Amino acid sequence: MGMRAYGQNLGIAFQLVDDALDYSGRQALMGKTVGDDFREAKMTLPIILAHARSRPEDKPFWQRVIETGNQTESDLDRAITLVEQTGGIQDTMHRARAYADAAKAALAVLPPSDIQAALADIADFCVERAY
Repeated sequence: MGMRAYGQNLGIAFQLVDDALDYSGRQALMGKTVGDDFREAKMTLPIILAHARSRPEDKPFWQRVIETGNQTESDLDRAITLVEQTGGIQDTMHRARAYADAAKAALAVLPPSDIQAALADIADFCVERAY
């Protein structure tokens, strides 16, 4: 435990939120481009969950756009719909929250202070920035 665990858990939480935001309208509100990970055919957690939970008729779509990287203009919209329908964003965010909570728990080695509280707030903000 300790600061190393805080940093590792916070980093994972941050990356998971970033992965979820790539398929979320919130990303656009934050001034970032939606779908960058998708266009690069990155296998992030939202895609892994969507692929695993998708209907058999959607499997060829995922194989084409992620495994081969052969994408058309309309594929991002379909991917976003499938990720949302399968709970990929929500479950990725739940996992991010669990890592942020683990980061906060790692702060127990520090005495209560303004610094400890600020570090806990950073962990919370990491996840809450998606809302």
